Amino acid sequence: MPVKLNSQTLDTLPNQVNKPKYHRNQLSAGIIHIGVGNFHRAHQAMYLHKLFNTGDALDWAIRGAGTKSYDVIMRDKLKPQDWLTTVVELDAKGLTGEICGSMIDFIENDEASLIAALTQETIRIVSLTITEGGYYMDDKTGGFDLNHPEIQADIKNIDQATTVFGILITALKRRREQDIKAFTIMSCDNIPHNGNVAKRAVITVAAAIDKKLAQWIETHVTFPNSMVDCITPATSKVERERLTSLFGIEDQAPVFCEPFRQWVLEDNFTNGRPPLEKVGVEFVADVAPYELMKLRILNGGHAAIAYPAALLGIELVHEVMATPLISKYLQKLVLEEIIPTLAPVPGVDFQEYFSLIETRFSNPEVRDTVPRLCQDASNRLPKFILPIIAANLEMQQDCKGLALVVALWCRLCAAAAEPKSEIALDDQQAARLIKQALLAKHDANAFLQMHDIFGTLCDNKIFAKHFGTWLTMLWTQGTAKTITQYMD
Repeated sequence: MPVKLNSQTLDTLPNQVNKPKYHRNQLSAGIIHIGVGNFHRAHQAMYLHKLFNTGDALDWAIRGAGTKSYDVIMRDKLKPQDWLTTVVELDAKGLTGEICGSMIDFIENDEASLIAALTQETIRIVSLTITEGGYYMDDKTGGFDLNHPEIQADIKNIDQATTVFGILITALKRRREQDIKAFTIMSCDNIPHNGNVAKRAVITVAAAIDKKLAQWIETHVTFPNSMVDCITPATSKVERERLTSLFGIEDQAPVFCEPFRQWVLEDNFTNGRPPLEKVGVEFVADVAPYELMKLRILNGGHAAIAYPAALLGIELVHEVMATPLISKYLQKLVLEEIIPTLAPVPGVDFQEYFSLIETRFSNPEVRDTVPRLCQDASNRLPKFILPIIAANLEMQQDCKGLALVVALWCRLCAAAAEPKSEIALDDQQAARLIKQALLAKHDANAFLQMHDIFGTLCDNKIFAKHFGTWLTMLWTQGTAKTITQYMD
């Protein structure tokens, strides 16, 4: 019979699973983390767990929190387990399991309880993984959407705040009134300049409520930028059953992730921080070069392989990397059109970094899927691919391969509308994308004229020429022959 994971059963778990080396009753909370999803538990929670294993910083444990319905679901899964999580690292050389115990509580999913917890003096950092949508960014301007109905509701009645930013502002307001030192707000979301984005949201909302409060927050609260990285697939019944089969553990919310994790963090904390450098976190003055490297090579690389793989009917990412046509296309693209756009990063060899990315993409245990990489492309391409094209054009360098990435995406959008197609376009703009992609079969410019997506690239003749050439070839000769043409 499998052993149900909780504090009482820790000592009875199989020896092949690593258990906390610290006594959890010695931990006290210094961090409230909002958004306890898989990535947080594979990444930030594990860094703290490893730090606690050294016997250090035991006053920096995590209290989980959330504001959404799915946060309630996660809380209900973790509560019977005393907030413990089994983290399985999917190493191709052999899987390892570890019980992560760095989270000691999960605050009730109501605003009053969360605000009260955020006001406690012992809480010195509030960290966030609320996904890109949680930052209320305006799709048209890229700025903060102050007019969003949820934000406006908080502004009109901040004492009954329901958004993350309204709740944070209310807690900071109370800390100021009670002369309690402010906390650091630390975004761990995979978005460019995440600390700056979080700061913009908090300060903008605060200024609409009380300009003096906004000034106090700007003076007393820090928002460090960070670069986070660890491929973490979703957990399903398959993973839960696999955990039981591998280790004899019953865990309602295990995390399966790759063995690689990276965290580059701006050393900008207003109220102290745990010494995470002891367990591999890189503290730097400027995260931007590291962030750009990851966005362009890893995230750009994901986009580059996703669309041809989907068109060729390949389901899993490691299978894509085992397909020479696509893996060699990725190599040529990264070495010739992506790396040349990057400024030097201290201590990093770009080709070695890319080789590491190739190894990670090729890991058969992760079983990352092509459909996941294809999700939300109308939002992802403007962040991961189009800026690289713009950089190449500005430097008067080649962008043929990157134009092919966009053409492959366009062809994929059209393929989703074909009879008996197994391609499902998982994108908020799916209907519009399909319509424009079908028009582009006869007029490539029809796809590029989506100004909210392509911006100034809409009117760039060099990019448009490459895009049109590749798209015509994709329609007439197919995916494989078109990529082969690029490789020649």
